[in-house]
Amino acid sequence: MPKSKAITIDDGFSRVKFLNGRTPETTDEEAKDTFSLLSEYRDGGIYVAHYSGNSEWERHTSGDEFVQVVGGATTLILLIRGEEKRNDLSAGQILVIPKGVWHRFETPAGVKVMTITPQPTEHSVAKPFDT
Repeated sequence: MPKSKAITIDDGFSRVKFLNGRTPETTDEEAKDTFSLLSEYRDGGIYVAHYSGNSEWERHTSGDEFVQVVGGATTLILLIRGEEKRNDLSAGQILVIPKGVWHRFETPAGVKVMTITPQPTEHSVAKPFDT
């Protein structure tokens, strides 16, 4: 049986660099130091990230995603039946994104987030057709 080890969120954030001005076109290489894996979890992982700007659309087809704002604020937009549902989140708030729902972040001033993200993750720069 693997050993359990306590995870400190602040330690995770100490390993990331703030990415100012994220865009949907930001490459994985440009954002590589913005995200940190805290732990593997089920079919994905627990991550922290620190950035400002807007993300691309993404969805997770194997399970729900848990998002907690640790610091700052963001708007998490879910695409439900072709309509964008805006969720304004600030420090301490949590949103669970249902399996298969396209979503993206708008974060003008900066946010620190922790996510529990199942894999695989699909990405789209353009607004996808809602399925």
